[in-house]
Formats: sequence, structure tokens, C-alpha cells
Amino acid sequence: MNISRHHPRYLSLSVRERLTEALSVGIVVPQGLIAHGRGEAFDYLLGEKTSLSASKAMSVAAALLLTSNHPVISVNGNTVALVGADVVRLATLIGSPIEINLFHRSIRRERVLASYLRRLGARDVLGTTKKAQVTVSGIASLRRRVDVRGIGSADTVLIPLEDGDRAEALKRARKKVIAIDLNPLSRTSQVASVTIVDNVVRAIPALIRVVNRMHSMSRIELLRITRNFDNHKNIRRTLREMIEYLKGWQTN
Repeated sequence: MNISRHHPRYLSLSVRERLTEALSVGIVVPQGLIAHGRGEAFDYLLGEKTSLSASKAMSVAAALLLTSNHPVISVNGNTVALVGADVVRLATLIGSPIEINLFHRSIRRERVLASYLRRLGARDVLGTTKKAQVTVSGIASLRRRVDVRGIGSADTVLIPLEDGDRAEALKRARKKVIAIDLNPLSRTSQVASVTIVDNVVRAIPALIRVVNRMHSMSRIELLRITRNFDNHKNIRRTLREMIEYLKGWQTN
């Protein structure tokens, strides 16, 4: 579909087209389209822009990724379809493997995602074989299976567009969890160590810029940033930003 750049909903429509194209090649499943629509509804409450609280969370997330011994980026189909190239760039920046972890899981779909990521330049893609797998307790779905070289041994896991039960399980496994979730009230947002309440198509590119900017900072400075962060307090700030945005409509 040829969408005019002058269309007022150009970016949103472009994202939808990207997802439907990814559906046709097996990267995304139909349920992923529903999940995207639900998230997009929350984006309206943010004015479809990155909030101050999200920017704050990105700085903390960047500091956490840069000070971790073994960070891992976990991806599902929607993430790969929407920001696959950016995920590869971020993984290269922080020296992290990318691990595929799917709710609607099949060997074929895992291989399709891995092949796509490698074409984008990914060097270390995990989660596609039955070898070296361990189980994260407390997860009923197949998402409990993780690679021992990746999430299994990670100290920090970046989880864009994640299920609440897996976010909870990763926290119980004593891992730092960085979530990207447009719903500040979701279980994922509430249990994460750092929650970036933002659209993933804005959040991952912005996170790359922040990591690049903070690369020169000392470990002591980075650790200070992470230690002084209160995730629940920042989520409350997000909710206030949403309320203030809606109040603005009363005066229009």
C-alpha cells in the first residue's frame, strides 16, 4: 500500500503496513496485530510522543545495560518486525546477544526471525535450537524455555513488548528487567526494574542515542544513575503526564 507522507496518520499507518507485511512472511502472528492495536490506544494518551518520564527511564536503562556483565535483548515477532534493524544496532553497541522468545512458538517461525535478523547484520542470535536450553520457572507457556548462553545466564534482560508472567518470572530469577511497554498499568510495567512507557518504534532508536551519549561516562557515574532510580515513582509520573495531556483537550 502506498501511503502519502502528507497523510495525518502516516507514521501509524506505516507501522500497521509493516506488521501486515511481516504477518505474510511468518514473522508476526495474527494475535500480534491485536496486541499492537491495544498498545497503540495507550500511545494516544501520550500524545504519540516520548514523555519526560520515558526519557528518564531510557537514561537509567542505558546506564544499566552499559554496566551489566551479560545483557541480553529478548525479542518477539512484533519487535523484530517493527524495529529489527535498530535492535541489531543496539545489540552491537552494548555487546549483547539477541534471543528470540515467542509465545506462539514453532521451529519454522524461530528460523524465519533468526534469518531476518542475520540479514540485518545480527551476529549472535539465540533461541532457535533445542540445545543449551534451560527453563525459567513460573511460566506456563513455551516462553519458559531460554538459552543458557543468553537469558539463562543474563544479569539484565531488555524485554520490549513482553508478557507479564515472563517479566515476573525473570525478576524472581534475580535478573534486572528493562521493559518497553505503552501500558503503565500492565504487570510487565509494574514488575520491571526499569519501565520505558513509550512506543517501541520511538524507544529503541532513542535508547541507541542515549547509549551512544553515555558510553564515555565512568562506571561510577553510570551506577549512580541506576541506584537513584525509583521505577514506581517514575510510572506515577507517566500517569500524571497522561492526565495532563488529556486535560489539555478540555481547553482546545
